[in-house]
Amino acid sequence: MPEVARTYEVRTFGCQMNVHDSERMSGLLEQAGYVRAGKDAETADVVVFNTCAVRENADNRLYGNLGQLAPKKAARPGMQIAVGGCLAQKDRDTITRRAPWVDVVFGTHNVGKLPVLLERARVEREAQVEIAESLEAFPSTLPTRRESPYAAWVSVSVGCNNTCTFCIVPALRGKEKDRRPGDVLAEVEALVGEGVLEITLLGQNVNAYGSDMGDREAFSKLLRACGRIEGLERVRFTSPHPRDFTDDVIEAMAQTPNVMPQLHMPLQSGSSRLLKAMRRSYRQERYLGIIEKVRAAMPDAAISTDIIVGFPGETDEDFEETLHVVREARFAQAFTFQYSKRPGTPAAEMDGQVPKAVVQERYERLVALQEEISWEENKRQVGRTVEVLVAEGEGRKDDATRRLSGRAPDNRLVHFARPGQPVRPGDMVTVEISYAAPHHLLAEAPPSAVRRTRAGDAWELRNAAPQTGAKPQGVMLGLPTIGAPAPAAQAAEPGGGCSVC
Repeated sequence: MPEVARTYEVRTFGCQMNVHDSERMSGLLEQAGYVRAGKDAETADVVVFNTCAVRENADNRLYGNLGQLAPKKAARPGMQIAVGGCLAQKDRDTITRRAPWVDVVFGTHNVGKLPVLLERARVEREAQVEIAESLEAFPSTLPTRRESPYAAWVSVSVGCNNTCTFCIVPALRGKEKDRRPGDVLAEVEALVGEGVLEITLLGQNVNAYGSDMGDREAFSKLLRACGRIEGLERVRFTSPHPRDFTDDVIEAMAQTPNVMPQLHMPLQSGSSRLLKAMRRSYRQERYLGIIEKVRAAMPDAAISTDIIVGFPGETDEDFEETLHVVREARFAQAFTFQYSKRPGTPAAEMDGQVPKAVVQERYERLVALQEEISWEENKRQVGRTVEVLVAEGEGRKDDATRRLSGRAPDNRLVHFARPGQPVRPGDMVTVEISYAAPHHLLAEAPPSAVRRTRAGDAWELRNAAPQTGAKPQGVMLGLPTIGAPAPAAQAAEPGGGCSVC
């Protein structure tokens, strides 16, 4: 009787970089013969936590999850637990002391060692803790198990050269290391060959790309090169830093048809005084100047941002400066955060920590203002006709409302009435926006056109395949192979996101 494959589950916390790292972890495990556990599984044979260290309570969240698994592991001989990611890189010596039932601890620089460490822990029957101090292999050389057959992350760099006082990421991810443009484009072309229509270029500071190659225009050149890839319909990128946002990037965005009219650019604070304390290397005037140039080149661009409320030393005047920038910039969306101490960062030791009640009151005012602006900006979309990339899992109420959901070119979420003909995730529909809410748009009439795509074919092929205990064939070794993707296990939902740039 053939041996039953061991199952795995990867639980992801944190930013887009962590989500992409989890795709690599899944690819490594599937290459090693593991099979993704189904949603109905009580517990997988191997549970991997890909952690984030950005929020103050990140460790409490991790140990709470580990505590819930302890009795399950005790009742299941052979079950293994691994902890990787930023918190593992930071607290390498603490995890196995506080949770001795953990089998493997690995960091951000040695993701590729996960299967080996699991096997070593199983054979030696003791915890394996291995944290590399520098990157062993660029993540894109590792196997990957893509979560989506129609949209994909593509890393252009890892690490960060900035020294923001609230951020611990550079200490955990290391200095910026860029991929060669040819390697990035080869990965994009191969993904398009498999059916992918949309790619998001990913970096901790994505528009600083080229800094270790000595080419300040490398990122704009990369955007233009993506525009020449046949079959690639949508290009996005995240997250850029205002310091490195140059005019050539704006020109490349405006002049390259498949680069979408959307920009996510973290603000963090509208106060130039606080930006200096944050070591953000730009000021309010510089930020608003970039917004003005983007809007002049792309009038319909949707711009979103990140904002921290309650940074140490923030006064009422500083906060009013933030509200001023929000009113001037008219963001389509803002991800707002109450400042929380990141142990090991300069800001955690600063004087002037703002009382929680004050932070909460300011936060509520900011959210209310941004909700009002988001709603007004979304109302401007009513009556427009847009092409929507149909997505999977975007609309939580789709089944109840008999609707489908997807993203417009500017990345706004659109819910639309189901057409009479079958529509698959990855297909394109043309709809007219009839209603706007602060966080989504609605097209109440059926689509005027449905365009079946290679991405929809790829989604259909993946989901039509029988789910068996056999080793999956959909894992790509570094650069993906050409052709429609082979079947892969059902995707799990990623954890919550946060932005640090």
